[in-house]
Amino acid sequence: MIEILTNYNDVLIEGFINTLIASFIALVISLIIGTLLGIFQVSTNKLLAGIANFYVQLFLNIPLLIIVLFFYVVFPMFFVGVNGFTAGIIGLTIYTSAFIAETVRAGILGVPNGQMEAGLSTGLTYGDTMRYIILPQAIKIVIPPLGNQFINLVKNSSVLAMVAGLDLMYYGDLIASETFNTFDTYIIIALFYLIITLPLTYLMQYVERRLAAND
Repeated sequence: MIEILTNYNDVLIEGFINTLIASFIALVISLIIGTLLGIFQVSTNKLLAGIANFYVQLFLNIPLLIIVLFFYVVFPMFFVGVNGFTAGIIGLTIYTSAFIAETVRAGILGVPNGQMEAGLSTGLTYGDTMRYIILPQAIKIVIPPLGNQFINLVKNSSVLAMVAGLDLMYYGDLIASETFNTFDTYIIIALFYLIITLPLTYLMQYVERRLAAND
């Protein structure tokens, strides 16, 4: 194991950084898109709700790998070509945003209906009621499942290896094929993933405790 860390230190670090970058970009964009879609799903506007529901149901039921391969193989046939790293980020973003949308939708629906009625009765618009009354309460509900989605996103980033995305898993496969030491190689790769996911897990637990303390 020490020999692998010494001889392949540069590519392991590159893969680790690329995994961090891909995960962070996909996390931020999917959080924005997913939150908007979740709000649209419970919107009184039937067109917005219909589009959001279609998007969510479509990508909830398609494997992540197919989405990534679509942008890596099919998309360049008709539009501009993208490398594996970019295709992976796009796929992760689209896939994760559907799950986040469902989480946000469930959080909003978890707020008692009387809260919306009370807001509207005071003269607030639907948008203001959602912004100032419903969403602040929904955030506390969705924090735990959102944390799980973020951690799953990091683990799902290993799909980049299938399209030469230069991530941890991609370089892990290369090292394993060169050294034939699959056991040590994948133990090392797993430890690198833990370096990302464990702090994220503790961070989400800390946020949960702070929100609970403010109740």
